[in-house]
Amino acid sequence: MLRSLGQRPVTGSDEDPRVAELRTAVSRLRCELATHPAEFPDRGIAEDELAALAAMAAAGEPEIPRLRRSLLLVAGAIGSVSALATRLADVRTAVELFGEPPHRTRR
Repeated sequence: MLRSLGQRPVTGSDEDPRVAELRTAVSRLRCELATHPAEFPDRGIAEDELAALAAMAAAGEPEIPRLRRSLLLVAGAIGSVSALATRLADVRTAVELFGEPPHRTRR
């Protein structure tokens, strides 16, 4: 699997495959959220954070701590909506492709 080796696909594109995966996963979740008929209290938060994730993916080199923060906010906002669980899991998997954030040292 190319992703696990940190290699790029041989498609002529120099785009990081992790970014492409993130962009696709976020786009799919945004579409499902947009068509989901039920309103819920934190829907606006989910939409805002998904927009932030999409912007980070479009920029090409997302900041790992910011990715993880947005993922947590989206999960908290829509985590109880079972109809969106599969697409939310896809976003989580895409974020995890970027690895662990650097650990902070305490002073």
